[in-house]
Amino acid sequence: MKLKTLIILLASVASFSSQALEISSKDIHEGQLMSSKFEFSGMGCSGGNVSPQLSWSNAPKGTKSFAITVFDPDAPTGSGWWHWTVLNLPASTTHLEQGAKITKGLETRTDYGKPGFGGACPPEGDGMHRYQFTVWALPQEKIDLPVDISPAVVGFTLNSMALDKAVLTATFVR
Repeated sequence: MKLKTLIILLASVASFSSQALEISSKDIHEGQLMSSKFEFSGMGCSGGNVSPQLSWSNAPKGTKSFAITVFDPDAPTGSGWWHWTVLNLPASTTHLEQGAKITKGLETRTDYGKPGFGGACPPEGDGMHRYQFTVWALPQEKIDLPVDISPAVVGFTLNSMALDKAVLTATFVR
């Protein structure tokens, strides 16, 4: 009887974990170097400054909107670098195309000082940096934050309320 209970419990855990929010991309891959197409254009970098294609699935019950963030924890700032913050994507959204123009949602200020995608741009010779592309499942349709809000406040807000999140970490080096 104990073995049967253990098997049922393990099966329940396996089915639960398969329903976790997932993120994927046709353009970037876990732990792999990104193309210069996704590098910033400015501040000494000369890339295409194009956002990669992103897809997500298995949103938890109660998801009313999504957010997307891109964060470099390796930036030599003492606090990382926010490359993209997108809020209020409708719950029906399951992907963003390469070079996405956000029309249903809100892009807030990044550490480049303005809203919109800002590609990878680690300092020359600073080694490999990680870029964490995160999709956040949220319990409300709209987060009321101003477009010029600090990206750290966006990150704090998302962490305080997310139903689930999924992270795809790509790398870049100059």
